[in-house]
Amino acid sequence: MQQALLGGGCFWCVEAVFLQLKGVTQVVSGYAGGTTENPSYEDICRGNTGHAEVILIDFDESQIQYSQLLEVFFATHDPTTLNRQGNDIGTQYRSVIYYFNPEQQQAAERIIQELKAQGINIVTEVTPAPQFYPAEEYHQNYFARNPTQGYCNFAIPPKLLKLHSKFQSLLKTE
Repeated sequence: MQQALLGGGCFWCVEAVFLQLKGVTQVVSGYAGGTTENPSYEDICRGNTGHAEVILIDFDESQIQYSQLLEVFFATHDPTTLNRQGNDIGTQYRSVIYYFNPEQQQAAERIIQELKAQGINIVTEVTPAPQFYPAEEYHQNYFARNPTQGYCNFAIPPKLLKLHSKFQSLLKTE
């Protein structure tokens, strides 16, 4: 088993995407990259802790490769806007890849260079994995538990549509 730590805006949105991928055994929403120990959602929302909303992914690399996770990551959020995803504005919504080893760092830097070569202005941070703090329980598996919530209905379906149209071979078959 391997882990990936990614931030691409609201963790509800990112979590909903990655839970659908084969080889992904667990996704935990949380916070990383800030200065406050054990931050709360309210701390993060104030925007002054330095944390990003992130997901910690446990995955089986015999079923899905880290580079494939990154392809999905870049296709299902906007990596060209600094500290913003749609209507969500603030450093907590930044695009970030926290790597656990040199291979993950190299994979992230490679895909970013490929996207830049296509003329895409990527602002995604790539930095070593800091301390991860799980978010409160009510944030975990949020979309599955709250499918009619207004924000979820607005923000998540377009991401899932992209996922299903571009990455059919990577989806779980249940």
